[in-house]
Amino acid sequence: MSISKITIAVDGYAACGKSTLAKSLAKSLDYIYVDSGAMYRAVTLYFLDNNIDINNSLHVEQAIKNIKIHFKNINNNNYTFLNNVNVEDNIRTPQVSDFVSPVATISIVRKAMVRLQQLMGAQGGIVMDGRDIGTVVFKNAELKLFLTASLEERTRRRMLEWELKGIKNITAREVSSNLQKRDHIDSTREDSPLRKANDAIEIDNSDMTPEEQLAFSLDIVENVLRKTKINS
Repeated sequence: MSISKITIAVDGYAACGKSTLAKSLAKSLDYIYVDSGAMYRAVTLYFLDNNIDINNSLHVEQAIKNIKIHFKNINNNNYTFLNNVNVEDNIRTPQVSDFVSPVATISIVRKAMVRLQQLMGAQGGIVMDGRDIGTVVFKNAELKLFLTASLEERTRRRMLEWELKGIKNITAREVSSNLQKRDHIDSTREDSPLRKANDAIEIDNSDMTPEEQLAFSLDIVENVLRKTKINS
């Protein structure tokens, strides 16, 4: 792997702006961006559409074999494809949001997604966001960022995201409850729980604009690249 192409892992809680930062970093650095959360959402959508019983390990194992996920960059926007169908809008609905964390706790699902993620990032020059990227998927990533933000700010961001998609019949209390539920499930699951890697840099972006967060993170990237070059 070229020293100019490092691997960047971005982890954190739901609605912390992980995807926003990871996409911007990838674009600024001319790296590949992979939204690992979208992968679990795509699996969740498949399970919902095909009435897969997530408590039946045999059904889950068979279903995973029928799932193919890839990403396409179209007009500078990242799109998720499930079995060659663009499902970017479908995977962002409240229904999928409510169900994605239980699906993501399933060991069979996580192992399949981690294998796919590691294949995607084998050559470096990649920015991947999720909840276990720095602790499981890319343990040796040259840079690991862990994002946090207040629950109030995360609720505001998620409501704005859904409003922009035309989803307006959700209350702040419902959104906050959903986020807290996801935080608990993600942090306490047995397989690859959400936690900050020991060598990750924590960024509380509660009071940061996306532009400020990007500039702050690019400074960190520049320092890592400089050190990598010196040590090569």
